Amino acid sequence: MLDFAFAQQQNAHPDPVSALLFQIIFFIGIFAIFYFLIVRPQQKARKKHQEFLANLKKGDKVITSGGIWGTVVDIGEHTITLKVDANTRITFSKEAIISYQPKQEEEQKD
Repeated sequence: MLDFAFAQQQNAHPDPVSALLFQIIFFIGIFAIFYFLIVRPQQKARKKHQEFLANLKKGDKVITSGGIWGTVVDIGEHTITLKVDANTRITFSKEAIISYQPKQEEEQKD
């Protein structure tokens, strides 16, 4: 019975080359999953946001990350000035602009 236990123990150790190969393949697989589920979608979103900021022009109605709604009145290299009220203008970093204001449909009264 004791000889059988020693025989199983000797076969329990895999070949070091195949173990190393398995670890390398495992880490490559984890990296691929990480890349396609986290990194790539984030890069696409960042590229889309950069294109959005590059296409802004005066008169566009936008929303900031702080929830302020305003109309673009001036665009600088790194800043943007919004008109938020009749006499109120606020300057923001361009990255603070997150989207266009949704178009509001006017209610038609019958």
